[in-house]
Amino acid sequence: MPMTPEIILKDGIFWTGNKRNPYAGYIACGNGRISQVGSDASTTEPAGIVLDLDGRFAMPGFIDAHTHFRVGGAMLARIDLREVRSEKEFSELVRTSARNHPAGKWMLGGNWDHENWESRRLPSKELIDKDTSSFPLFLDRVDTHMALVNSRALDAAGISRQTPDPPGGIIVRDANGEPTGILKDAAREMVLRHIPEPTLEDLLRDVRGAMRLANTLGVTSVNEIGPGRDLKAYMDLSKQDELSVRINMILPISDYRFLVEGGMTAESAVGKDEWIRLGAVKAFADGSLGAGTAWFFDNYADDFSNFGLPTAPLSSGELERLAMDADSNHVQLAIHAIGDRAVASVLDIYGKIEGEHQPWDRRLRIEHAQHLHEDDFRRFAEMNVVASVQPYHCIDDGRWATKKIGDDRARFAFPLKRFLDEGIPLAFGTDWPVAPLDPLKGIYAAVTRATTDGNNPNGWIPEQKIGVEEALRAYTFGSAYASHEDGDKGTLEQGKLADIVVLSENPFNVPPQELKDLKVVLTIVGGHIVYSDGTLFGKELHGNSST
Repeated sequence: MPMTPEIILKDGIFWTGNKRNPYAGYIACGNGRISQVGSDASTTEPAGIVLDLDGRFAMPGFIDAHTHFRVGGAMLARIDLREVRSEKEFSELVRTSARNHPAGKWMLGGNWDHENWESRRLPSKELIDKDTSSFPLFLDRVDTHMALVNSRALDAAGISRQTPDPPGGIIVRDANGEPTGILKDAAREMVLRHIPEPTLEDLLRDVRGAMRLANTLGVTSVNEIGPGRDLKAYMDLSKQDELSVRINMILPISDYRFLVEGGMTAESAVGKDEWIRLGAVKAFADGSLGAGTAWFFDNYADDFSNFGLPTAPLSSGELERLAMDADSNHVQLAIHAIGDRAVASVLDIYGKIEGEHQPWDRRLRIEHAQHLHEDDFRRFAEMNVVASVQPYHCIDDGRWATKKIGDDRARFAFPLKRFLDEGIPLAFGTDWPVAPLDPLKGIYAAVTRATTDGNNPNGWIPEQKIGVEEALRAYTFGSAYASHEDGDKGTLEQGKLADIVVLSENPFNVPPQELKDLKVVLTIVGGHIVYSDGTLFGKELHGNSST
């Protein structure tokens, strides 16, 4: 006898994401999974809850392929400089935040972007020292590859004019050789290691805040790129049945032995836990374009002496050694590479792995993959490497990227359509808190490529636009595939997890420029309503037990 459904969604437009059967008439859920996908809800058994969607659009839950989820939750309570548009606004916001800050306690925050300022000058510690003399301050740039710190923080880290640049990092200095307070890539770590570790209570608060936001945006799963210490918070919340977002934890590559010794591989993790999954590690090959540390074959167009910066592990061969060993133990690799030379270097490592190791379902990933040399699309495709891309970065970086890399290289920037044309697996994410967590803003970015400054209404490099369905698929099935979870997620099919999102309007029917304004009406994770905006129930609902 068939199980009585716990919840039925009917009278909507159900885009399943399944290429063979892209649309359905209803979805029934039971025991945390999709029990039926059919054409007529009247033929099924009565359910505990029957939701009439009144023609609204339902789809698989969004899966963010690249977040720093716990850190994003922490940023919700920190000083946020994203909307600052000048040095004056920068210093005023810091001054306001500093008024009641305890002496001696670190102040943290960030999201500043000097490319948003008319001057486009990097900030310096002189902007903040006067108002923050009683405590150390660390403010990350929006890409987290460059930070501004005050003099107290420099002192705490022992950084002075005599301090040499660390391998893979730069201490920016003024004309007299004094540190300006700007630290790039590995130089950031010189200060970060002096900031006290968050407590478990801090971590739990951060994750709860992040989940609440994700629920409202229809994000049902995330690839969380973070340190092993954050895993304790997720495990605690799972034991308390508090998780309302599924977590695929991607640890630093230096921790890969932890996975091996625990018997966790990319394959064995599949289906083992519906809420928390391990089996992948991340490494860095270079920095970021905004910081001028993305590594290129040719010099930057706005700085002829600069080619970017490979990370110390890449330069020393340590990254290759770790990657080879991790892969031999069937741990999945996800390596950050932004500049074309960094991407090529990672593909070299992946080619060596493919050539020397026995085949297995690796699903090798390159995170960001923003700038490619023409010759490397072929290698990407031949090895079936996943391009884990954040489309919002395209419309953000697109305001100034051509100035940095020139017209010729810009043709291969964020090559979304080229990836698809070459048959390269494409997964979408946000890099939150670097970019907004809202997937619909990412969909808008991929479809329009209209930069945030309004200067490219028809799209920056418009030939690389992709369609709405392709973008939705990259944000659902594509991201599930990237984390070995396509058997459980990414499409609305019988037997898969009941992770479903309902939108205010059909994204296929609205003008492309309105995609970013669509709203999430309902989010269901594991058959439980974790968010409703009030449209269906008359009041807003939050939490994983709303059903």
